[in-house]
Amino acid sequence: MKYRKIRIVYFPAFKLQADGIRIMIDNATSKRQGAFSQLPSTAEDTRLAKSNSREENWQRWGTYLPERQWGTVREDYSADGNAWNFTHDMARYRAYRWGEDGILGWTDRECRLCFAPSLWNGNDPILKERLFGLGNPEGNHGEDVKEQYYYLDATPTHSYCKGLYKYPQRAFPYNDLVETNRKRGYDQPEYELLDTGIFDEERYFDVQVEYAKAGPEDTLIKLTISNRGPAASDLTVAPTLTFRNNWSWRNLEPGEETRPWMRMQESSDRIVIANHKILGRFRFCAIDESGPKMEEVIFTENDTNFHRLVSNYQGSVRYSKDGFDRYLVRGELEAVNKELQGTKSAFVYRLRLGAGDSSVLRLRLVREDNGEPPYINQKAFDEILTARQREADAFYAERIPDSFNDDERNVSRQAYAGLLWTKQFYYYISERWLEGDPAQPAPPKERLMGKNADWRHLYCRDILSMPDKWEYPWFAAWDTAFHMIPMAEIDPVFAKNQLLVLLREWYMHPNGQMPAYEFAFGDVNPPVHAWAVMHVYLIDARRNEGVKDIEFLERAFQKLLLNFTWWVNRNDQKGHNLFGGGFLGLDNIGVFDRSIKMPDGTSLDQADGTAWMGLYCSSMLLIALELAQTRPAYEDIASKFFEHYIAIIDAINGLGGTGLWNEEDGFYFDQLTTANQPPRALKVHSIVGIVPLYAICILHKEDVDRLPGFRKRMQWFLANKPELARHVSDVETSDPLLSGSKFIALVPKERLLRIFTRLLDETAFLSDHGVRGLSKYHDGNPYQVELAGKTLVVKYVPGEGDSGMFGGNSNWRGPVWFPMNILLLNSLATYHAVYGDTFTVECPTGSGKMLTLQEVQEEIARRLVGLFLRDADGRRPSHGNEQRYIDDPHWKNLVLFSEYFCGDTGRGTGASHQTGWTALAATCMEKMHRLKETVR
Repeated sequence: MKYRKIRIVYFPAFKLQADGIRIMIDNATSKRQGAFSQLPSTAEDTRLAKSNSREENWQRWGTYLPERQWGTVREDYSADGNAWNFTHDMARYRAYRWGEDGILGWTDRECRLCFAPSLWNGNDPILKERLFGLGNPEGNHGEDVKEQYYYLDATPTHSYCKGLYKYPQRAFPYNDLVETNRKRGYDQPEYELLDTGIFDEERYFDVQVEYAKAGPEDTLIKLTISNRGPAASDLTVAPTLTFRNNWSWRNLEPGEETRPWMRMQESSDRIVIANHKILGRFRFCAIDESGPKMEEVIFTENDTNFHRLVSNYQGSVRYSKDGFDRYLVRGELEAVNKELQGTKSAFVYRLRLGAGDSSVLRLRLVREDNGEPPYINQKAFDEILTARQREADAFYAERIPDSFNDDERNVSRQAYAGLLWTKQFYYYISERWLEGDPAQPAPPKERLMGKNADWRHLYCRDILSMPDKWEYPWFAAWDTAFHMIPMAEIDPVFAKNQLLVLLREWYMHPNGQMPAYEFAFGDVNPPVHAWAVMHVYLIDARRNEGVKDIEFLERAFQKLLLNFTWWVNRNDQKGHNLFGGGFLGLDNIGVFDRSIKMPDGTSLDQADGTAWMGLYCSSMLLIALELAQTRPAYEDIASKFFEHYIAIIDAINGLGGTGLWNEEDGFYFDQLTTANQPPRALKVHSIVGIVPLYAICILHKEDVDRLPGFRKRMQWFLANKPELARHVSDVETSDPLLSGSKFIALVPKERLLRIFTRLLDETAFLSDHGVRGLSKYHDGNPYQVELAGKTLVVKYVPGEGDSGMFGGNSNWRGPVWFPMNILLLNSLATYHAVYGDTFTVECPTGSGKMLTLQEVQEEIARRLVGLFLRDADGRRPSHGNEQRYIDDPHWKNLVLFSEYFCGDTGRGTGASHQTGWTALAATCMEKMHRLKETVR
């Protein structure tokens, strides 16, 4: 039986579903899962099972190489804490401390031995060894990668991966990109690589990179170079192998040697031996029985070129990190080691490709002492690679519904590919970074009082899911929660472990706070981790045919208790169950930066902060009830979250105090409170007022009936707290599976209807591409407020923002944001389960068309998915009006998964490869298909 025959109705009320009918899984089937969490059905499933049981280490190698290491906090050793002082230019000659980078690269899970292709078109001023982009001070909307590259395919064990890089044949427009963006203001769009004309007349090379594993530590590498231009063109290709520099940072004991080495194998001019005392001994082979011949092998050291870093440097640095650039581009013959040894090596191919011609390079990276066959010919190479491609197809055939058309299948496959490609080795030991390395100059004293100084315990050395490997080459806690929903569909063990690792003692602060992200670990992200934990738990159970990993759920819950306590103590300053929080991931969607220190006597109660805590409470309540089914001790804590959840509902609705509901506008708003003055609602019609819809849960009768202690306390509460008991309602649907069940929602029914009139209004929140972050109402009705003698204004801006309030590329107000839409779809499913088909709303507002909430869910999902699918004219809204993506055969099937999308046109903005939370498009597409079937 294919797993997809068992479905959940889009994250609904934390209960498993099959075509809308709840599957009751007997808790007696629950058992400890350990590492094994899926039933093998394809070759890739079998590999994954063996990797999870540690029988074979299929996930030791993968596409874990960062695509940008420069411009990150952990590589910054400046006095002012400006990470962008480490520039793209410096990255060519300065050795990194905490990682490596490369173009569509490959490495082991601790980034010790790294592979990536290097390229030179004969016209560029530098060797193309890494992707180029603008630093934060350079772009008119902050940092931004200025390259064209795509993640096309990947499997969870990285047994097969495919990516594409488009390399211009003319000189890369580095200066043009910097200067033109620098001249543009916030009111102008970013100047992109495609805008420069560099790809005109198709004068570029397609560089397709494929990895296929012949064994756990035996990687076949295929580079397919295609000349898309109208005339013959030259290209130097240098497939490069590099040892991460781990030898320059500490003083060695006498006789101690940590530096690994590479050298030519004595019996062959096509094999490089790479030896690392921990990783082992590897063979890097050029297989060129046919096709282009490798011309030479070059070596240098992965050491900083101090002659370029330090003026008047008098030391000796003969071979350095930029040696291949100096040799291949500048013709410095002495830049490479003629003795053919070092810590960085490359095979050199000088290709001349006719118009439309392609050339294939085959390489192999294999461990010598692991029982792998010592040699492999081209025929065997091609057979293995073809087999891995077929196995990848079989793996996704089990996960992508048969009802998908070719375009939907292509989009879904690339969404999952991007999610897997953006797993990255992340290395950052905070205490070492703060204090400096023994063999290096001490960091400036300001470091000990500056950024992340309170996070000395942080010790990161893991494969983590990144939001984007160039723009955000570091984890972000709430991004990770969303990433793991689609990840659980293809690798539930990784998804579970990823959620747990951020709760471990070497990540979580002793006070219970989870680290937010590298630029400010102490910042505050929305608390969606518990929501994600429960969903991943249920997806894993579905994948495992009903067997539930109670141990995972319990381990996560215990640490989440600490985090919940931190939230309550930090953000409910007045003890009234109205929460602040500050930033909360919504960037500058508000009228001012909510993380700033408020004037004396002024406090801010946030509608989203309070609603996030409602969602946190409801998630913790449902986890506790699930655990209590087999562990009765959790009944007590379930009662705690039941009562706390209701207290938050009462507080936000103003039924026992001030509240954040505004009756005049029929919406939830942030509220400023100043001593001796009445509270003031900040009437910004934004997603902040939509977040309360997310907090709704169903208390299933049969679950409660199995918990006599919890049931007794709940009944006492309902009988003795009538002013609060009104927040607990009976399920209204006629579904017999929900008969006698109750539900708790942050938004009462009558207020739900009023919010829907705005939410589903196409002149307000509802766009052709999903729900906007800021209502279009503010297009002609800007909101302004006086604060501390300043007039602050919010107006609707559909895409990139018009202010630098937050810096970076966070300057947006009105776009469609995928994770917020996903949470909305989730809550709509639960509301429909509660109210049934008799509850309808007008959608769109003013259309006269009445829809059930399930039909509303389908309509919003359709609009979201439509961002990526080709319309009748071949256009994908997320790609804007770029003609290449419409009709060029070498572009039209490529898909980018941007950070967010223009609220008017759907054009992707922000980080162009934010394939973490935007990979939710794959699950959203599947949901849309299931809803159509249900409605029919």
